[in-house]
Amino acid sequence: AARAVAVPATALAAGMLWFFRDPEREIAQGRVISPADGVVQSIMPWKDGRTRVAIFMSPLNVHVNRAPLSGTVTSVEHIPGGFVPAFNKESENNERVVWHFDTELGDIEMIQIAGAVARRIVPYIPSGTKVEQGDRIGLIRFGSRVDLYLPEGVEVAVEVGQKTVAGVTRIDRD
Repeated sequence: AARAVAVPATALAAGMLWFFRDPEREIAQGRVISPADGVVQSIMPWKDGRTRVAIFMSPLNVHVNRAPLSGTVTSVEHIPGGFVPAFNKESENNERVVWHFDTELGDIEMIQIAGAVARRIVPYIPSGTKVEQGDRIGLIRFGSRVDLYLPEGVEVAVEVGQKTVAGVTRIDRD
């Protein structure tokens, strides 16, 4: 009977360790790097001149998010909300954490959005923290979406459907 319990418990523990993995990475060079592992879901021009790059994170991706640029975190705001699947348009009303970074490109906004399974966003650092590009800044448990807003005049180097690797994939082009 003990063995019948041990096998599923061991499998669950191994699954959780794999799920919450946080590999070391060689951080890429470039002005803006991907904050998340996933797939580029959309690239949308915004009315204020910025461009939103939305990266969908499946439950199979690494869930640790990284700073897209070096700078100072000027705000980390948790906004309660629903848990619609992150690939759904209504997911903009989901629970989320809105980050602002003061960088060499000015204010950069990044939003971590919880999905249907991801019920918890865990910021690692508070407002006022200085970060280096590629530093770990938080975790979205069980996948979801990260939206990154590029300032006016910054050209996007990724395409919809492209896989991204946090800290490695360059988001902008010179």
